[in-house]
Amino acid sequence: MSESTGLTKDAGWEVGVRTTVAAQPAVVWGFLVGEGLPLWLGEISSLPVEPGASFVTADGVRGSIRSYQDGQRVRVGWQPEDWPHDTTLQLTVKEVATGTTVALHHERLADRDERRMMLGHWKNVIAAIDAQFA
Repeated sequence: MSESTGLTKDAGWEVGVRTTVAAQPAVVWGFLVGEGLPLWLGEISSLPVEPGASFVTADGVRGSIRSYQDGQRVRVGWQPEDWPHDTTLQLTVKEVATGTTVALHHERLADRDERRMMLGHWKNVIAAIDAQFA
């Protein structure tokens, strides 16, 4: 697992985490947009794929699809019910020599404290994803 964090000029506070698992990209993607969806996005019946389509998870996170590239990347607006602002969350799957890298990138966070909180959250998420393919 590795991470990159910081304050950017254009996207505010951001955080990124990634892991590489020993599985084919299609298998990893299928898991992440299927039975593994609750691990990273939350409990919803299915992931909408049309840009602009909205969703609300069982725990109150609401958002919309910003872009969707099947098998590669999904960008969503992501806003917990107790946050006064929207953020952008991106999930990326990429084939590498040793399997598949899964990356989560979260931007437009409000401040250092929110970034720190989300870093802990996304580290836990990426560890749970990693464990599914161990």
